[in-house]
Amino acid sequence: MSVKNKMNTGLQVTLCSALLCSPLFAHAEGEGAVESLTGVNVNALNDWGIEVGGWVSAGIAGNPDGPRDNFNGPVTFNDRANEFHMNQLYGYIERAVNTEGSNWDFGFRADVMYGNDARFTTQANFDDNLVPDGTSRFYKLAFPQVYAEIFAPIGNGITAKIGHFYTLIGNEVVTAPDNFFYSHAYTMQYGEPFTHTGALFTYPVNKNISVTGGVVSGWDSFFQEPANFLGSTTYTTDNEKTSVTVAYIAGDSTLVDRSDNNGIQIQEHRSMYSIVVNHEIMEGLNYTLQHDYGTQERANADGSAAVWYGINQYLTYAVNDQVSTGLRFEWFRDEDGVRVGPLFGGNVAPSDANHYFALTAGVNYTPTSWLTLRPEVRYDWVDQGRVFDDASEKDQVLISADAIIRF
Repeated sequence: MSVKNKMNTGLQVTLCSALLCSPLFAHAEGEGAVESLTGVNVNALNDWGIEVGGWVSAGIAGNPDGPRDNFNGPVTFNDRANEFHMNQLYGYIERAVNTEGSNWDFGFRADVMYGNDARFTTQANFDDNLVPDGTSRFYKLAFPQVYAEIFAPIGNGITAKIGHFYTLIGNEVVTAPDNFFYSHAYTMQYGEPFTHTGALFTYPVNKNISVTGGVVSGWDSFFQEPANFLGSTTYTTDNEKTSVTVAYIAGDSTLVDRSDNNGIQIQEHRSMYSIVVNHEIMEGLNYTLQHDYGTQERANADGSAAVWYGINQYLTYAVNDQVSTGLRFEWFRDEDGVRVGPLFGGNVAPSDANHYFALTAGVNYTPTSWLTLRPEVRYDWVDQGRVFDDASEKDQVLISADAIIRF
């Protein structure tokens, strides 16, 4: 599957992305920690086609500047400087639908996440207030997926997904084991949705092309936003060495903090697309290119539209079954200064137009089927202003690492 859609089992027929096809992620099919260490099979429901799994991920983002506000500026997820945090305590239960058969089939999935990452991925009007700030400032609880799936043997087979699920947009994802790097790109946090509530339908046109489309309630909203169209098309070459996914979302957005003279909430049109290209250069060496472009009406104080866009590039090399290396370079443009702004817990970045750059080098080490270590070095800078070290510096270095233990 493509990286962004890796948790959407049965939703669409797509090629495994360059990152997920490397030996780094071979552990996903191996034993978890409990079974490996004790010999006890915790998946007693396998006979019914039901899988139960999860992981815990924890790490630290070392910041040599020692910022006074203890935040790493506009860098999010691993946003706290020089503090050890449990990022994700994640669990799921799933029955994947059979999309290869000739009979109707039914499935479901439910995910739950607790930890420092959850506060970036909660959905408005549902799990955003399950753990209030008065109880925990940084550790929240989220239910990023709860959906049912139906496979209908019509034509080449139609798969319907109904409920709450991860987005189709972009390349990086919330789930820690499915990303090469511990830190995340600006594009993911500031330019894309995380989850949707609604219905999606997937149809494989042929062995090379798959299309998905449906209606969802805006971005990261549980029936609080107007209906949006969400869709994607994936093309995979015959040799499965290259894939291209184009995803698009468009519709109105309701700003709860803005209303007209009659007290009616203002709705404004918002749309964006992402293009993700994956290519296997040679065995073990993979390249990923991502481009996003988004726009939103009346997003500025003067009523003008906002525009944001960027380019991400990833290069990964699997040294062997246990070690992989990777590079990521990102340029994110917040053209109107409305996407990168005040964040949770006092993590504030100036709301001025800016170019954000980040260069990250990392290693993934998987000594066992259930353990992955992800050290990385990241250098961030902007072309104007000062957004790092409590808005006193225009660049910063982060030396970070985390560990992921699969159950």
